[in-house]
Amino acid sequence: MKVRIQVWRQKNDKSPGAFQTYQTPDLNPNMSFLEMLDVVNEELAGRGEEPIAFDHDCREGICGTCSLVINGKPHGPNKGVATCQTYMRSFQDGDTIVVEPFRARPFPLVKDLVVDRKSFDKIIQAGGFISVRTGSAPDANSTPVPKDDSDLAMDAAQCIGCGACVAACKNASAMLFVSAKVSHLGLLPQGQPERDRRVQAMVSTMDEQGFGNCTVTGSCEAVCPKEISLDFIARMNRDYAFTLIKGETRRAKVSEGAG
Repeated sequence: MKVRIQVWRQKNDKSPGAFQTYQTPDLNPNMSFLEMLDVVNEELAGRGEEPIAFDHDCREGICGTCSLVINGKPHGPNKGVATCQTYMRSFQDGDTIVVEPFRARPFPLVKDLVVDRKSFDKIIQAGGFISVRTGSAPDANSTPVPKDDSDLAMDAAQCIGCGACVAACKNASAMLFVSAKVSHLGLLPQGQPERDRRVQAMVSTMDEQGFGNCTVTGSCEAVCPKEISLDFIARMNRDYAFTLIKGETRRAKVSEGAG
């Protein structure tokens, strides 16, 4: 199969960008979308042209590094699938495919299809940790966790922090990402000492980084490659409201307990 790709090319955030069109050579429909870009880049390099810059790492749908908007949708046409696990058989021979970077103010463009998602790192640094000692793996596994809480925590832990939720949201809201990270640790007994401080710190950092608010359009959930539920946003809002209402008393108790 052959396709035509229209790719956003931009030297850096100070330079103007524009779409450039490339015709691919014969492709195996079973190659991934990123492998298709590899083939295109080999041709560009062979002609002495600048290869297309794009983010990638594990290519197994785990790391959250790949970040492309394909035909107007973060991660492309398939529900619950990251760009790196999108295969060319998802398209038709002769298709024209438009490829853009994630577009959101908190994700400034670096080059071509690469954006800087350092703002997510700052949110994690604000509260994505626990202070209690859990011991070795057998010790940690011996801590009883109710099955329902364990299942929900695992659902939240599936968030790979790719940022598709932000790219899809008209407000560039990061609430699906933050709520998954808050809920993952907040549902586990090991995460209780910092529960109040965590939600306050991560929500505050999210605001400081320039992300917008949630207006419950559901676009984030629709494009999430791990299908993180909007329910986690409701859970985070409840936790956050609780800290606002009873925060001082509860924070004081947490501080005493956390040692």
